[in-house]
Amino acid sequence: MQVLVRDNNVDQALRALKKKMQREGIFREMKMRGHYEKPSEKRAREKAEAVRRARKLARKRAQREGLVGGGRVAAR
Repeated sequence: MQVLVRDNNVDQALRALKKKMQREGIFREMKMRGHYEKPSEKRAREKAEAVRRARKLARKRAQREGLVGGGRVAAR
């Protein structure tokens, strides 16, 4: 991964690097590889993530079709 440093602005380059790493999922990958995950635990985690994604997609679809409200209450 490569980040350009312009005008010796290291802070800005570091922020850009962190943003790229976040987008690529490197931090999450490092966290997952920090300790061994049993195959059964991995399957359970992946299944739970799939269920979570499906629920989120269904919620968004229902919201788009007007079946469910936005979820946030308007300030009075």
